[in-house]
Amino acid sequence: MPLHDRILGHFQDSAQTKLDAAGALVPQIEQAARHIVHCLAHGGKILACGNGGSAADAQYFASRMINRFEQERPGLAAIALTTDAVTLTSIANDHAYDHVFARQVKALGQPGDILLAISTSGNSPSVLQAVAAAHSRNMPIIVMTGRSGGGLAEQMQEDDVFLCVPVESKARIQEVHLLTIHCLCDAVDSVLLGVEE
Repeated sequence: MPLHDRILGHFQDSAQTKLDAAGALVPQIEQAARHIVHCLAHGGKILACGNGGSAADAQYFASRMINRFEQERPGLAAIALTTDAVTLTSIANDHAYDHVFARQVKALGQPGDILLAISTSGNSPSVLQAVAAAHSRNMPIIVMTGRSGGGLAEQMQEDDVFLCVPVESKARIQEVHLLTIHCLCDAVDSVLLGVEE
């Protein structure tokens, strides 16, 4: 296949995956955004975690909350649990990598805070442990995953929001996750700034 056609195919596959996911994800994204607004309005914060590309997504989400998305507003309380190399390596060295997010959730999370847990496979042990820790702290979870949702699908509780992109390609899952983050940021801003119609 010519390289030009291969590249074009990525654009077409990405666009189609997003369109296919919209029907299933839009109601859950709205629910997640309203959970976030409620949490923030009651003095809570959002903790976000993931590995690899999902770590980048967690950090990006937190940065958009703390700084701004597309409109000026006061900073919103969000912490990416993926950024402190000293804490991450200390926990991984003294315990196990599987606990790098869970120990932070137990130390920083309070009832009513939210954990944004991101894993393309839904089977990342460190993210699964973080969700269990958040549940033990009476924190609702927003999960962003793909494929069938893996072990994360099995951990969902009544107040949790499950955002699953049901495709196999990690690239397509992560592309929809980024769009989902943008939708969450815009929705939160729309509610907080009073521009929701």
